[in-house]
Amino acid sequence: MKLTYHGHSCFFVETASARLIIDPFLTGNPNASIAAADVHCEYVLISHGHEDHIGDALAIARANGATIVANYEVAEYLGAQGAKFHAMNPGGAWTFPFGRVKLTLAHHSASVNAGLNPVYLGAPCGIIVEADGRRLYHAGDTALFLDMQLIARGGLDAALLPIGDNFTMGLADALDALDFLKPKVAVPMHYNTWPPIAQDPAAFARAAAARGHAVNPLRPGESLTV
Repeated sequence: MKLTYHGHSCFFVETASARLIIDPFLTGNPNASIAAADVHCEYVLISHGHEDHIGDALAIARANGATIVANYEVAEYLGAQGAKFHAMNPGGAWTFPFGRVKLTLAHHSASVNAGLNPVYLGAPCGIIVEADGRRLYHAGDTALFLDMQLIARGGLDAALLPIGDNFTMGLADALDALDFLKPKVAVPMHYNTWPPIAQDPAAFARAAAARGHAVNPLRPGESLTV
């Protein structure tokens, strides 16, 4: 399984039989390392209904004939606009041709058109992808929560964790999340896109190493094979 980071919370995942993009916020993302028009995939996975995670999902799904995989409300919302979709909800799993996807809890909020007319789009989620004998956890946007210990059951080859603070876990809570999850490697995400979520990923990696955890802060465009 090969992961390529494209800034914010967006990852391109290549398995033996399919290509997936998670939280494809590319247009308007100052750290994006690829344009939406250059994405070629079969599946689009979305953690929750904020614009910086739904992002270019609809355009990518339409251009590729890709299937959107998301919670029920996000899937139906994009399906109503012409996308193919598979709707799920936290705790549920489904086996696709490339492998298994399970949605987990995440503690956050989820809406589009924030302001006077927000459209709430169901529960925010984390995403577990099992393919090629590997187990990947994308935490989405979340606070620290004790049930991360349950997500760790079966082991994690990689965990993608927000560290930006303000809207999600910050560095201290993300370190505790590593203690709960115990992944073989972690990749920080959801930081340095805008000033309110500015963080030093190298400092996070050093602090994690002091606790016995491996952290690889990928720069946008860089890849990791797990």
